[in-house]
Amino acid sequence: MRVLQVDNMQIRRYGRVRVSPERTLFNGLVRANYKTEVFSDRDIAQFAAPLRIKPLGRAAANRRLLEMCENFRPDVLLVGHADLITNQTLASVRALVQGVRIGLRNVDPLFDEGNVAAIRARMEAVDGIFITTSGDPLRQFLTRDNFVAYIPNATDPAVEDHDNSTKDEFEWDLIFCGVGNVTDTRYALVKDLHNALAGGGVRFASFGMHGFPAIWGREYEDLLEAAKMGLSLNRFEGWPLYSSDRIAQLMGNGILAFVNAESGLQRFFTEDMLAFFKDADDLADKVRAFNTDDARRKHVAAKGRAFYREHFSAERIGQFMIETLTGAAYSHDYIWADQVFRS
Repeated sequence: MRVLQVDNMQIRRYGRVRVSPERTLFNGLVRANYKTEVFSDRDIAQFAAPLRIKPLGRAAANRRLLEMCENFRPDVLLVGHADLITNQTLASVRALVQGVRIGLRNVDPLFDEGNVAAIRARMEAVDGIFITTSGDPLRQFLTRDNFVAYIPNATDPAVEDHDNSTKDEFEWDLIFCGVGNVTDTRYALVKDLHNALAGGGVRFASFGMHGFPAIWGREYEDLLEAAKMGLSLNRFEGWPLYSSDRIAQLMGNGILAFVNAESGLQRFFTEDMLAFFKDADDLADKVRAFNTDDARRKHVAAKGRAFYREHFSAERIGQFMIETLTGAAYSHDYIWADQVFRS
């Protein structure tokens, strides 16, 4: 099976990448033995543009994608957040490569109206859509000819390459990283948690809000290695099974994760795999309890890490996407397989 992944691979960041679910997925596709190539639309647009001015390179990027499809002849085209690629180009790919199946992968939240508009703009041009939210909110993107499916956030052992569940010494007891603003529910929650934990023996570091700069690249990786526990907070909670890929970075590294109970992730995880909390007081109480019970922290983090790596590996999620797009029999008992919607 020949797969071409079209996404922002952040080549021009020269190693200082932000979180990169597209790279994690690429690793999974390779691990699943798909013959996989990538096309980084934003990087190609700048490289091909006059004077390297990216907006002037959009047409060139679309031409280069067609050239790559002609050369590579993919069976499946997986389009991520590749906003520079037009639907007209995707139609041209269909004309150029007979039988190609085209899928859209979107990992942004559906409470973002701009993201919903972006998915709607693609829904007539693709055969299937994969989104990190589940349930009825996905039905709005159905056409007569496509399907819409939930996918979890993927982990890969080459990306989440630590096991903090086996460690005893840490620089930080609790971390949170996430850029936000005052309208986000997590903005006040993080500030309240700092106040609640102050002077209580919990070393809590947060980045990206309240005057503290965000961190990326190697700095972020080093922070994960140095953390015992972490908060997986969304800007707004209550969307079915939605989480940013922060949850994969925490659980995949054996960092005990705290998750809002409104997420619905109890469908997959039990209380001995991660820590669900109901409100700010409940969160503060559970942080203190786990911080003073290292045996319990290790047990829960280890069990969560093992479960996440087994069921939500990039390899397994990549296989689910390809098999769903091509109509192949499922090679695994995907525990989210009932979240595929059709007209």
